[in-house]
Amino acid sequence: MPDTEKITINMNPVELGTIDLLVDQGFYSNRTDCIRTAIRNLLNSHADVVKETVKRKSYTVGLVTLGRKELEAAKKAGQMLDIKVLGMAYISDDVSPALARETIQSFAVNGGIRAPKGVLEAMADRMGKAAAFFRKTS
Repeated sequence: MPDTEKITINMNPVELGTIDLLVDQGFYSNRTDCIRTAIRNLLNSHADVVKETVKRKSYTVGLVTLGRKELEAAKKAGQMLDIKVLGMAYISDDVSPALARETIQSFAVNGGIRAPKGVLEAMADRMGKAAAFFRKTS
């Protein structure tokens, strides 16, 4: 699993030129460094809201991995899982779409999802507003 995810943004020429000027003046090593720093500063300014939301909505922060073994155990126990992740959710290749539907009641991920294509398609109605995006990119 990669430590980072690639994103694409559109910027107008003045914003991009301003970033290049800051890089040229030695404030940042490159465009990526500048943009990452700006994003970190923005996220830090909202840290209290994020912490409260994570706590209130019972999110797991970081990497959540679900494999066939965990889902079969939930099925055997008669449990339906409500999965809430702030970070990365990874569903193993050994999970079938049928097993996912039988054991995952809801699937909310703020961040990224890696899962077999068939599993994402089977879970689309349980993923909320992120479903269309993740179906296209995974």
